Amino acid sequence: MKILAVVDLSESTANIVEKAEELAIALLAKLWLLHVAEPEPDFVGYDVGPQSVRDTLSQKFHDQHRQLQEIAERMRGNGIDATALLFQGSTVETILHEASRLDVDMIVIGSHGRGAMYHLLMGSVTEGVLHAAKCPILVVPTHNRK
Repeated sequence: MKILAVVDLSESTANIVEKAEELAIALLAKLWLLHVAEPEPDFVGYDVGPQSVRDTLSQKFHDQHRQLQEIAERMRGNGIDATALLFQGSTVETILHEASRLDVDMIVIGSHGRGAMYHLLMGSVTEGVLHAAKCPILVVPTHNRK
């Protein structure tokens, strides 16, 4: 069994990681932990801007890489075969591409529980993956419900 857990490195990541770990342990699964970062402006045709902006974006990317590696290392310490993946690009397209490339059996992804108006105006990564993925998807609620 192969599982792709998609995280955004926000406070919701813990819920997604917890559920992915439970599944990986129960199913003796290989687990990939994927974060898709915003592409750097230099790579997508935007004006470059000051060096300080590029340095800030570069530092953010390195921090995200470190966070992912720490999560994967903790998982490996718990006996899970875990690998961290960090890519820049279109979030939905990258998730779908990696799910296909890795031939995963399941995707674990979060849902922030935003309202219909937000989705109408902004769309949703989770909805985009749900509509196009070729494998089962577990959607983990990541918002606090009272």
